[in-house]
Amino acid sequence: MDLKDKKNQLADAILQVLKTIYDPEIPVNIYDLGLIYEIKIDDDFNAHILMTLTAPNCPVAESLPAEVKERVKGVAGIKDADVEITFDPPWTQDYLSEEAKLELGLL
Repeated sequence: MDLKDKKNQLADAILQVLKTIYDPEIPVNIYDLGLIYEIKIDDDFNAHILMTLTAPNCPVAESLPAEVKERVKGVAGIKDADVEITFDPPWTQDYLSEEAKLELGLL
């Protein structure tokens, strides 16, 4: 397996982990909520997650990124992880997946 395949495999594993993390106020995982903007893995197998929150004053502004970091670091093959929070672009309901819209009764 070449480096690109290994990185893609790890990104898929990270994605599956992110789909098990839920916003405590909304019954939808953070990936389907559209909170994950980017998953990058460098050549040393360190993960970088770029994410946002539903609002800057979100009650889980500290705990949710910490949970994401710990869970991503737990993916087999990942050496380390860092989570960057951004509000550019700001999150809107447009980022919701079809599954999330259905779950939330928006379809």
